[in-house]
Amino acid sequence: MKFVDSASIRVEAGKGGAGCLGFRREKYIPDGGPDGGDGGDGGHVYFRGQEGLNTLSEFRFNRLFRAKNGQPGSGQNKRGKSADHLTVEIPLGTKVYDLETDELIGEMIEHEQMMLVAKGGFHGLGNTRFKSSTNRAPRKTTPGSLGEVREIGLEMSVMADIGLLGMPNAGKSSLIRQISSARPKVADYPFTTLHPSLGVVSYYDEHIVMADIPGLIEDASEGVGLGFEFLKHLSRAKALLHVVDILPADGSDPAQNYLAIEHELKKYDADLANKPRLLAINKMDLLPEEDRDKIVEKLLKTINYQGNFYTISALNGLGCKDLIEGLFDFVRGDNE
Repeated sequence: MKFVDSASIRVEAGKGGAGCLGFRREKYIPDGGPDGGDGGDGGHVYFRGQEGLNTLSEFRFNRLFRAKNGQPGSGQNKRGKSADHLTVEIPLGTKVYDLETDELIGEMIEHEQMMLVAKGGFHGLGNTRFKSSTNRAPRKTTPGSLGEVREIGLEMSVMADIGLLGMPNAGKSSLIRQISSARPKVADYPFTTLHPSLGVVSYYDEHIVMADIPGLIEDASEGVGLGFEFLKHLSRAKALLHVVDILPADGSDPAQNYLAIEHELKKYDADLANKPRLLAINKMDLLPEEDRDKIVEKLLKTINYQGNFYTISALNGLGCKDLIEGLFDFVRGDNE
C-alpha cells in the first residue's frame, strides 16, 4: 500500500572562504613576495537514505538546512579550512524535487544512498595565485563563491505492510490506535477517517507499518463515497486485514457487510481480491461470553472464510496481542 507524504524545505550550501591578500614579512627578506592563501570550500548539502524512517513529519517543523561556510585563507600560503558537508537523512521511497523548476532531482531508493542537493561555494583565491613574471606583487584576490540555495520538495511513497479494510465504523481507527502509536480521529459516525492514517506496530525489536483507509461502502469501486480514492492504494500492501463489526449499531448483517466489501474489491481489481487476507472480528466485548463462539462460527460459515481470523475488541484490547503476533508471523512468512 502506498500513500503520499510531502514536505517542502530550504537547503543552503556554504559559501566559499575568501582568498587572502598577504606578503611575506621576514627579517632580511625585504621583498618576500605574495603569500596569501586560498580560502576553504563551502559545505555541500547531501540527502542520505535511511531505512526505518516512515514519515516526513520532521520536515514540517524543521524547514531550513544550512551548511557551514569555508574559512578564509591566511598568510604564509595557509589555505582556509573547508567546511564539513551537511547530511540530512530522509526516508527511503522519497522523491526530491526542485520547487522552482519542478525538476525531479532524484529518488531515494537504497539505504545510505547519497544525493547531492546543494553544492557548496568554490574557495576564493589568495594573491599568491596571481603572481607572474610581470606582476611579482599582485594585490588581487577573489572572494569565495556563494553556495547553492534551493527550495526542495519532498514526496514520500509510504509502503504499508498491512492495509486495514472494512465498513465505516467497523473499528479500524480504534484498532490502529490500540496496537500502534498512531492517533487517528475516532467517533461514532460514518467516515471518521477522511485521510489515510499510518501506524507503526512494534513487537519486541520488530516493526511493521499498518495503514487505515477510509471505510468503503457499496459501489465504492464505481466512485461512490470515499472508497475509490483509496482502493488503488491497497494493491501494494503485503496483506489486507478485513475488520468486521460483529454487532453493527445500524442493525446491519455482519456477514453481508463483509461480502459487500469483498464484492467491491473484485469489481475494482481481481488481483487485489486475491491478495492474502486476514480477518479481525471486532467488538466481541459486546456479545455475551457464552454466545461468542457460536456467533463467530455462524459468521465464518456464512461468508465461507477459510483463512486466519482473530476475535478482538479494539476498544479494550481483547485479543489484540494474538492479532499482533499473527500479523508479524504473516509478514515474516512464518505462516507459510
